[in-house]
Amino acid sequence: MFEDCESFEETEQSGSHMVSKGTFDTYLIYMFQHQKSNNRQVQTMIIEFLILSIGLGIGLAMDAFSVSIANGLKEPNMSSSRHAKMAGIYAFFQFAMPMIGWLCVHTIQEAFVSFQKFIPWIALLLLLYIGIQMIVDGIKGEDNAKEQKEEALSKGEKKISTKTLIIQGIATSIDALSVGFAIANYSTIRAFASSLVIAVVTFIICMIGVKLGKIFGCKLHKYANFLGGGILIAIGLEIFIKSFI
Repeated sequence: MFEDCESFEETEQSGSHMVSKGTFDTYLIYMFQHQKSNNRQVQTMIIEFLILSIGLGIGLAMDAFSVSIANGLKEPNMSSSRHAKMAGIYAFFQFAMPMIGWLCVHTIQEAFVSFQKFIPWIALLLLLYIGIQMIVDGIKGEDNAKEQKEEALSKGEKKISTKTLIIQGIATSIDALSVGFAIANYSTIRAFASSLVIAVVTFIICMIGVKLGKIFGCKLHKYANFLGGGILIAIGLEIFIKSFI
């Protein structure tokens, strides 16, 4: 009888051990699957974030891309460092504007909404100013072809000033202020990261744009100012008209 009791106790302990072991194994499997699910969610969020930021970067960089082509047409013999500087200026403003927009949404939203309607006008005026200036330079160049040629040989190719590049950078990126609304629900780090991705995309696209402009600029140097100025004016009008559609 005592032997049966001992046997029963051993069986009970063994069963308890088996249940305990089974529960622990189930817990481990659950934790592993839960962790795997969390990792998948994080990966999906990162991919969605990158796709959105890259998409914004490509969309916002199109105006800067066109201006880069115009600058390459005007200055086909620019050095690689100047080439990178030009793209870097545009990239900086494409980084700064979304961040400024994001800050405005979180601080002075009402004032920012009122200012937003003037953005297309500012872009139009800035690009019209630079575009007309380039066309006027082209007309002067035709009237003084010999003098220009001699001056180019003695002084080298006329470079686009840093002031003009900054104005171009502001004009082509000012509409990116509105991105502040698109990323309004982002944390500071996410907004910074998104703006950084936009800047990197802009830099790459503008490097390509300047390169294309340089290639065609060497072949179409005579008409470079007219083409470049026309492109800038067209971009200004496109930004302005698009704001009313």
